[in-house]
Amino acid sequence: MERDNVALHDPRLSGTQAIHRAVNVLRSIARGRTGGTGLSVICQQTGLNKSTVHRLTTALIAEGLVQQDEHTRRYCLGAECYALGLVASPRFGLHNVVDQPVRRLAQESGDAAFFSVRQGAHGLCLIREEGSYPLKSHVLQAGDRHPLGVGGGTLSMLAALDDGQVSYCLDLNMDDIRLMYSQFDRTALEALVHRSRAQGYAVNPGMVLKGSWGIGVAVRDPDGNVIGAYSIATVESRMSPEREALLYRLLKKEADMLEKHLREQGLPRAFAT
Repeated sequence: MERDNVALHDPRLSGTQAIHRAVNVLRSIARGRTGGTGLSVICQQTGLNKSTVHRLTTALIAEGLVQQDEHTRRYCLGAECYALGLVASPRFGLHNVVDQPVRRLAQESGDAAFFSVRQGAHGLCLIREEGSYPLKSHVLQAGDRHPLGVGGGTLSMLAALDDGQVSYCLDLNMDDIRLMYSQFDRTALEALVHRSRAQGYAVNPGMVLKGSWGIGVAVRDPDGNVIGAYSIATVESRMSPEREALLYRLLKKEADMLEKHLREQGLPRAFAT
């Protein structure tokens, strides 16, 4: 017997709108990690009202994509998400290529290091590796997805695009950016893009989370397309001009090595299309 997908067949939601909203709900739930995400937080992060979120989560639970804790009432990703991820993972061989470089960046810097892949107008954090420094920046976790320009890694990707692509990404993302990241506006993002281009790397000066700074260097494929970025997150007190220059050199070295590898070996299938 077919399960009743009540939310996705709600007459008040068109097909594409329902899918878009359901995916946004899944992303919000994913941000909660193993601790789960409450209904009010999902509403805040997606801009949807409680009744809409409830209908969508009901459908996602029916499909096995979401689970709800009986005691806390928080939502977590379900087993079906894990199964789909296992099926998709062999296509994304880039993870295996950048894993060791990210570990090396964390060891050499002492701070959290990341590799994020570009997904259109967004960046997806693929890997996070902790450094040894006791004060941590928790603003970015593996699996987090941010609009390009929000954070050191995604800002470096945005700045590496041409002017037309930058305008397209900002046109597409500004409503979400205003909702989720109140410190940003279009003028500020455009200024950060210009600054990043001038210095050859991107710095997020604590605009996502106060006191948490990020620095990123974009990576291009053999055809010159921006595919991702290495980045490092640190606390503001550690971001002196001298240390900023040091972190840039570490990131640039890894970015250059990855681009050389891609020229010699080619892109994994999922990135070559």
